[in-house]
Amino acid sequence: MKRDIRVYLEDILESIAKIEAYTADVTLEQFRENGQIQDAVIRRLEIIGEAVKHIPDNIRVKHPDVPWKNIAGMRDVLIHGYFGVNVERTWKVAKENLPLVKKEILAMKAESA
Repeated sequence: MKRDIRVYLEDILESIAKIEAYTADVTLEQFRENGQIQDAVIRRLEIIGEAVKHIPDNIRVKHPDVPWKNIAGMRDVLIHGYFGVNVERTWKVAKENLPLVKKEILAMKAESA
């Protein structure tokens, strides 16, 4: 049974909210030193990356500001290249890139309602 796009959008938004909560009062240095937070953020980025793979192309093209391929690609690196995860890059994605993605996903959710 195929899932509705809104379910994937909710998965993405839930993961972003959890990443925001995990990193809310955390500095980069604290993030570097805390394996549990890293693991939690990485897992949620994996979920986001998997979910974006299920967003149809006709929807993606309406939101070109979302780096769809980069998000999916990061998921692949995190899953398959787990031994070489770049902590600073993961932090940057969590703190700088996800706010834009969140904004676009919220817009997509409103459009699909």
